[in-house]
Amino acid sequence: MGLVFIIFLALLLLGMPAAFAIGVSGAIFFITTPDLPLAIMVQKALAPTQSFNMLAVPLFVFAGNLMNNTGITTRLIKLANILTGRMYGNLAQTSCMLSVLMGGVSGSANADAAMASRIFAPAMKEKGYSMSYGAAVNGYTSLIVATIPPSMGLIIYGSVGEVSIGRLFIAGFVPAALLAIAFMFTIRQTAKKRGYLPERTTAVPPHEVGKALLDSVWALLFPVILIVGIRFGIFTPSESGAFACVYAIFVGAVIYKELSLKKFKETLKNTAGDIGVIMMLVALSGIFGYGIVYDRVPQALAAFLMGITANKFLLLGIIILMLVLVGTCIETTVIALLMTPILLPVVTSVGVDPVQFGLIMMTVVTMGIMTPPMGIALFTTSSLMGCKPEQTAKDSIPFLIATLLVVAICVFFEDLVLFLPNLVFG
Repeated sequence: MGLVFIIFLALLLLGMPAAFAIGVSGAIFFITTPDLPLAIMVQKALAPTQSFNMLAVPLFVFAGNLMNNTGITTRLIKLANILTGRMYGNLAQTSCMLSVLMGGVSGSANADAAMASRIFAPAMKEKGYSMSYGAAVNGYTSLIVATIPPSMGLIIYGSVGEVSIGRLFIAGFVPAALLAIAFMFTIRQTAKKRGYLPERTTAVPPHEVGKALLDSVWALLFPVILIVGIRFGIFTPSESGAFACVYAIFVGAVIYKELSLKKFKETLKNTAGDIGVIMMLVALSGIFGYGIVYDRVPQALAAFLMGITANKFLLLGIIILMLVLVGTCIETTVIALLMTPILLPVVTSVGVDPVQFGLIMMTVVTMGIMTPPMGIALFTTSSLMGCKPEQTAKDSIPFLIATLLVVAICVFFEDLVLFLPNLVFG
């Protein structure tokens, strides 16, 4: 399996798309292993796509695209601006608040970072913001999406690792809140130093806040309805994805009346492309994942790490460092698909809760979208904001530190992370 990993990394470095790199290296494993019939390779490619839990991924992608075309985003931006107008760097604060509000809508950190950059680039340029600073803010605040339901990463982690998606969803609110607080404090300090003054000095009248909240209530209710529905057995996580699609169509067509037939067709087209990319990754990772299990990689890694230390905090520290390094060059979805079956048995063997580890893992690997040399969001936000990725990476350092502090809290305060799922699910 070591040769297969080397081939996989080599193909990535040569610029091959991640899905094909996984598929080719997985096929090589089967070809070079005499005892394995090639028919199993086909079966293992199809098996992950037949998972009932994995059905939630395309459904939530469709629901998120629907909501982005129904006027919900515009209303959330207005609400975020009202709530942050008196803060230093209010445009950057609005971007952070929008990630909090959009977490339950988009489910994708990459999509959130790109959307925020498109929305805020003109206003930030007009107000004199450094474009690289704006790119750093838009990229890092999108990490909040990684833990707010319905996070695509948590769905994949829960499906592959057989961890309760309902518990992951409800547990995600605490890390998301910690990230939001850490980022907003970081923005305040850095914006004050840079001279990015608040947009206004007086409070917004209560009736304006109330109106903005009322306009955004359908989006704000979305994650709440999902959690309540899953908790009381109204629907499973996969069925909640189907509900989310119906909910989005209802809000767009009946409440806001902004979902036209033309927009609906465009949404279907965009969703088909998004789902195609994701499910190809899921299918081909089944081949690679079988090789990992067949060669007993989890057991070998567990024995190696346990030989270094049996202390769960030191072990988590080593794994986090490894995930940071891996996250700089491999896409988040790929890491969740390939590393979950390897690392989950290791951490549970030393007493780490699977839900706690899932939130730590997804926060760390999602951070990889903003870290060089191959961070997807680093290049996306820099391109959309019209600045150099190297400068964006430099301006990202305070936000990197803030993220690592939140990860440290999640590592050392297990009860804090598990408080909500234990309260709701027992």
